[in-house]
Amino acid sequence: MSWIVLSYSLPSSPRSSPRVALWRRLRRLGAVSPTGSIHVLPEQEECMEALQWLAQEIRQAQGEALVMRVEQFEGLSDHQMIERFQQARSEEYNEIEDQLTALEQSLSNDPTQLQETLDKLRRRHNDIKRVDYFNAPAGERLAARLAAAQQSLAAGPALTLEIPAAVVAEYRQARWVTRPRPHVDRLACAWLIRRFINPNAVIRYALQPEPDEIAFDMSNAHFGHQGQFCAFETMIRAFQLNEPGLHPLAEIVHEIDLRDGQYAHPEVVGVDAILKGWLVANLSDAELEVHGIALFEGLYAMFSHRS
Repeated sequence: MSWIVLSYSLPSSPRSSPRVALWRRLRRLGAVSPTGSIHVLPEQEECMEALQWLAQEIRQAQGEALVMRVEQFEGLSDHQMIERFQQARSEEYNEIEDQLTALEQSLSNDPTQLQETLDKLRRRHNDIKRVDYFNAPAGERLAARLAAAQQSLAAGPALTLEIPAAVVAEYRQARWVTRPRPHVDRLACAWLIRRFINPNAVIRYALQPEPDEIAFDMSNAHFGHQGQFCAFETMIRAFQLNEPGLHPLAEIVHEIDLRDGQYAHPEVVGVDAILKGWLVANLSDAELEVHGIALFEGLYAMFSHRS
């Protein structure tokens, strides 16, 4: 595989702050350093752009910088390099896990303060996850512990219901209906229908379903809120869809729709703002669906690529 490498030098200075600031920037990007003189990232467009901007800043500070694309390191295999990335992320995850352990031992203290601390740990986990290019196993373990800690802090015990199974083939020709002015949950369901059931499905927006229509996210719907699940989560479970990219997408939809603090993804704020912007712009139901499907398809592609 290919790698992006930054090699740089800064002029001698009585102040170490520029060097420290640059080191922190590289760490936030998730770069690893096989030697003290170079910093490596996997070959991705956003990584190349980030290092190019850093190189420009170094030159503006009268330093020297070179960004290179490297196919192979002498004496260091791709597998060994990947292990270095995973080890770096694991060390960062372990720092959070230690703090989480201390938090779990304090669950009898002030709930508000505990929630604030947990939120900080979840945000830090998300920051690391964004640059966990090779999915260090410690990240998934920590995510599960953070979710369990959030449930422990919830106002009451979560009610998990059995969702009746549905067969995709039996819904290929179905006509669908949901409430007008679709927002996050209904738009996500519409995307799921077109992505996994029938790309040409008829989806109608109305307050009352016709006798032959399959309703979702509305009163007495075939697929609606069940227990702690939003309609999108209900459909995923009913149709037994296990694609990895769906899991974080469902958590984002859940948080925007239910706002129960169960999940903390950095994308939540941006997606929520976009959806509200479309409503303020008074887009039609058809326009909301088109835009929503494009949005969720992009998010799904990103999360699938990460997985």
